[in-house]
Amino acid sequence: MTERKQSKQRAATSSQQASPGQAPAAEAVAGHDDLAALAAERDQYLDHLQRLKAEFENYRKRVQRDTEALRLRAAEGVVESLLPVMDNMQRALDAAERHEEGQLVQGVELVAAQFQSVLSSHGLEELMVEPGTPFDPNLHEAVLTQESAEIDEGCVSRVLERGYQLHGRLLRPAKVIVVA
Repeated sequence: MTERKQSKQRAATSSQQASPGQAPAAEAVAGHDDLAALAAERDQYLDHLQRLKAEFENYRKRVQRDTEALRLRAAEGVVESLLPVMDNMQRALDAAERHEEGQLVQGVELVAAQFQSVLSSHGLEELMVEPGTPFDPNLHEAVLTQESAEIDEGCVSRVLERGYQLHGRLLRPAKVIVVA
């Protein structure tokens, strides 16, 4: 038998043995004590649940704040690393006002190389697509199709816009013309 059934049986037996006037009063006191104990236990569980809910809400807000701060710090690092490129671009533009075209082209090529180097240091990789490369819809976006005697069908004939991956994830597909 369960403990609860046993205690009820004992209470019933003792009430039968006690005088008729005492039995209802003893049962009422025992019932009131059980009810008070259950109410106290309920209040403890409710208090614990409310505290747990508040802790979880604080945790959620803290994680949201930390995520936003991390995002801002990451952007700050990228922008800071691009500042020298912007400075060199301004120098190239200043030099263009005073020098020949050949020197301007050379300056812009140097700035473009520096810019590519900075982006590579942040995990940017250019997709290597050459004419004759088989078309891959996971990496390429076909803009046009054309016929060609020199390049096989289903291969790239020309790259219109370069594609890039960032940390191994496709950032932008290469826009290409495909041989039909």
